[in-house]
Amino acid sequence: MDSESAKAQVIKEVRAQYAVENARQLIEKVNEHCFEKCVPKPGASLSNTEQTCFTQCMEKYMSAWNQVSTTYIGRLQRQQQ
Repeated sequence: MDSESAKAQVIKEVRAQYAVENARQLIEKVNEHCFEKCVPKPGASLSNTEQTCFTQCMEKYMSAWNQVSTTYIGRLQRQQQ
């Protein structure tokens, strides 16, 4: 393996690790934020209202996360050019 392919492999692995960490953080933040907002009194199960609230909160949070990620990636790509 030459140094360029080794470098490309390391970059690929770092990006994959970064993506996994980002996904973990997203799930953690969604659970933390939406659970606190939608489930004021935790019990054995979620009510329909809590489920709906949690789903809507999660969809909004993920939409915002995707928008920020897309903007950030676009900015990085423009800087690399």
